Amino acid sequence: MRITRRRTALLSVPVLVVAAAGLATTNGGAAAAPTPSSVSTRTISAGGTTTMTANAPGDSVGITDPEFPATAGGDAADGAGNGDGDGFAIVNRSYSGGKAAHGVSVRSGAKAKANPQLGTHFEGLNFRQQRVANGGNQFSVEPPDQGLCAGNGYVVESVNDVLRVFHTDGTPATGVVDLNSFYGYPAAINRTTGVRGPFVTDPSCYFDRGVQRWFQVVLTLDTSPSGAFLGTNHLDIAVSQNADPTGSWLIYRLPAQDNGTDGTPNHGCSGGFCLGDYPHIGADANGFFVTTNEYSFFGPEFKSAQIYAFSKAALARGDASVTVTQLDTSGLDNGNPGFTIWPATSTPSQWATGQGGTEYFLSSNAAEEANGTGTSSRLLVWSLTNTASLNSASPAVALQHTSLGVDPYAVPPKANQKAGSIPLGECLNDSACATFLTGAPDPFAPEPESVLDSNDTRMQQVTYANGKIWGALDTALTINGQSKAGVEYFIAKPSYSTRGNLSATAKDGYLGLAGNNLTYPAIGVTQSGRGVIAFTVAGDDYYPSAGYAGLDAVTGAGDIHIAGPGAGPEDGFSGYHGLNDPLRPRWGDYGATAVVDGTIWTASEYIAQTCTFAQYTSAPFGSCDGTRGTLGNWSTHISAVTP
Repeated sequence: MRITRRRTALLSVPVLVVAAAGLATTNGGAAAAPTPSSVSTRTISAGGTTTMTANAPGDSVGITDPEFPATAGGDAADGAGNGDGDGFAIVNRSYSGGKAAHGVSVRSGAKAKANPQLGTHFEGLNFRQQRVANGGNQFSVEPPDQGLCAGNGYVVESVNDVLRVFHTDGTPATGVVDLNSFYGYPAAINRTTGVRGPFVTDPSCYFDRGVQRWFQVVLTLDTSPSGAFLGTNHLDIAVSQNADPTGSWLIYRLPAQDNGTDGTPNHGCSGGFCLGDYPHIGADANGFFVTTNEYSFFGPEFKSAQIYAFSKAALARGDASVTVTQLDTSGLDNGNPGFTIWPATSTPSQWATGQGGTEYFLSSNAAEEANGTGTSSRLLVWSLTNTASLNSASPAVALQHTSLGVDPYAVPPKANQKAGSIPLGECLNDSACATFLTGAPDPFAPEPESVLDSNDTRMQQVTYANGKIWGALDTALTINGQSKAGVEYFIAKPSYSTRGNLSATAKDGYLGLAGNNLTYPAIGVTQSGRGVIAFTVAGDDYYPSAGYAGLDAVTGAGDIHIAGPGAGPEDGFSGYHGLNDPLRPRWGDYGATAVVDGTIWTASEYIAQTCTFAQYTSAPFGSCDGTRGTLGNWSTHISAVTP
């Protein structure tokens, strides 16, 4: 039996008109016994050091063929189109594109109490900086997958394919560093010789107060000098050697092709190579954890989420070799694979030390990869116990999960954005300009203003705080009869039986805005249980903007606030058929938060500039007086919020 208590909330700020939200309480799932999983253990070695050294930027953002890295089934998330046309995306995969489902209907009601205060906030990395980094030896890339971390007086932001350190007042502590150089690789592309380096993507970052170290993780796909993908791929883990992120870092490389080579298990992916997509970071008192979604690199199939567990102390010490335990979640959800099992981060006074040390995870199961149908009413709570054993020569961790009934979520529709100036789109619609840009008129003209991708119900950032597990995902909502992208958030409280079996209870709620869309939520929560949800706001009334709302376990989500107002529409290459066919418009793959004592740092994608077609076509072409790149205009907004 499930008892549901729904409370709807009016979400309003001076510039917002109408919104909707809900809060529900669900019962606990049945106590779950530890789940059998395929476990393998191996060691990896340290592979050199690096520093945040920024090479001089290039002086142009014009078109320099090639502009996109994809050559064999690549993804518009990080390149243009699907390369050789096989239809299988190489990175940031999703089987749910274009399969929006009907969302739950929400309405306005009483106002929630949460009222966070905005402190320091500033523009982070943007498309132009990404493209001109490392002397311009970069590709045009969107969207900016968000890897934010903060601590010890610094804020570190990493996006595809650059990173930068800021002081907490927003002033830069370093230049813009390209990820290829940071990880010791040749440039993404040498613009003189045409030689390409490895393909680096999906950055995540975390500062651990317990060991006073910074951790940064990317997925790296090996390529030939011509850019062809070789199939081998690895998770690159950079660990700072002290608490200063501007100093030296040690790098470890974890092979992820899972075909029996380089110490990996053999998961039988078609084409001979698996892919460790969408890596994300978690940590408890003992362990450092990375999870991935494993697909076939050259084939169509999804395998399952993988969990990698390391001794955090060994990484922090900079041991020459460290042990990693890999857990395969194939078939663990009633015969279905785990999908986007996002690990929790926490702080030293909040770590779950019971059961020999415990790391928590959340996941959803509406996505097609999880054998869903586009909708679900289940939340999966996972725990990895006995993490203290990760510090021993023979780790013996145990994985289990429980499934909870929650209010339904569904694959959201694409997000519309407020109409405005789209000079790249206008260029494609002008025969002479399109010919100058691409060598021929755009056969798809007239191109409309792009919609934005709204994700696919996969779990987003997870936090363990105040004895609870907090997470959120993108969902379809019906508001005033309109289908819009919104947010469902979850607050799960885990417990264990005397036999050590996991159970949990959960609260959930919706967050939406009439006439508009909320996308890519990320939750941060302080030790006292006061939180913030960060997201992008876009729709009838808003150009893509960086927004946030307060959150607590009693009243749920509060009013929607705008930290970074959008200045114009998204106007990037992935939203136009003439530059990205088959069309897959991109907007983010995840946002980020980082908690530092009572402050929650947030980072979301938004648009910081706008310009006219005349400004766009003036010299230097595509620059709009240095505010954007020829093929894109995304930016990011970083905020310090006190909940």
